[in-house]
Parts: sequence; structure tokens; C-alpha cells
Amino acid sequence: MILQAAGLALLAALSPTALLVAAVYLGSARPRLTGTLYLAGAILMSLVMSLVVLAILRNTGLSHHSQREPRYGLRLGLGVVILAAGIVLAKRKPKAPDPGKAKPGLVSRMIANPAPASAFAVGLLLFAPGITFIAALQVIATAKASLKLTAAAIIVVVVINVALVWLPLVLHLVAPGLTARKLTAFNSWLRANGNKILIAVLIAAGAIMIGNGTYGLVAG
Repeated sequence: MILQAAGLALLAALSPTALLVAAVYLGSARPRLTGTLYLAGAILMSLVMSLVVLAILRNTGLSHHSQREPRYGLRLGLGVVILAAGIVLAKRKPKAPDPGKAKPGLVSRMIANPAPASAFAVGLLLFAPGITFIAALQVIATAKASLKLTAAAIIVVVVINVALVWLPLVLHLVAPGLTARKLTAFNSWLRANGNKILIAVLIAAGAIMIGNGTYGLVAG
């Protein structure tokens, strides 16, 4: 259960935007404080939403043995939605930006002038749960596991989900100059390939969930 949830959490963690924001904050005037508050917001949102989603799914009784088919049916349905989202993004042609009409998004405006207070809010906004993260929580919620094992699984999923926030921060504490240079150099590649990464993550997560859901229904 933990291994499967961790795998889906790893796919959820592959967010180019989260890493780009981390790079901006670690290159700011107060990198450690700003980066730490960004991490705090990300952890808080991930943890709270984990508990909320877990409570909702557990209250539907999907962890009961008698609910095996609905449990795997939900997993299959999530997989179809995730895969469809990846296919739609892959087929959609990106529009050429119009400099006269283009307006920066909320997060872009918030990180334009990096500050500790806004960094915490950005962490909350960016780590509102996506469908791949919900899929990881669904694996935990529908498993017939003890309270200790469930708590351990949630901690693992949350830590993995915010990995692109705490990992750059740890590296910056160890080697600030090298980390800042590498992240800055990596930013241009991320900006150019972020959409491709997102598509690959969605397709992979969708295929995993469809395969697992189908296997569970057939085996049952």
C-alpha cells in the first residue's frame, strides 16, 4: 500500500512550477527564510488536504472488504480522468503569447517580489491537491490498514509530494552558491519543457491507475 501510494505521490511531485518557484525564492534576498516558509505552506496544505480526502473516502466505506468493486471502480475512474487530461493536453496546441494582452497569473505576481509572507501563501496555493495526489490518497484510504500504518503512509506521501521544495532547500543549505547556479541554469529548460513533463506525468499516472483498477475488478 505504502509503495503504491509513494509511486503516485512521486508522479504528483514532478511539478515544474513548484521547482521554478523554489528557484526564485532561493535566489532572493532572504533565501532560507523565504524558502522555509514556502515549504511550510506546501506541507500544511498537503497534510490538511490529505486528512480531508482520507476522511471523505473512509466515510464512504471503501476500505471495507464488501466494497471491493466500488473501490477498484473508483481507482479505474480516476485513472481514466487522469489519462484523458494528459491526452487533451498533448493534443492541444499552445497559443502564441500576445505581449499586449498577456497578464501574469496570481502566483507569478506573488513571486515577482519574493517575500516570506507571500512565500507561505504561494506554498498553500501551489499544493492544493491535484488529481494524481488524490489518487495516491485513494490508495491509502481504501486499504485495510491500521491507524499507525495509515499515518505512516500519509507522512510518506506528503514528504514525497513536497520533495521539489525541501530538496532544493536542503541542497542550498549545504552548497548555496552551487545550488543557486544550477537551479538558475535549469530554469530555462523547465520553462521550455514543463508542459511535456506534465503530460508525461498524467499519462503515466493514468495508465497505472487504470491498470490497477482493472486488475482489481477482474481479480475480484
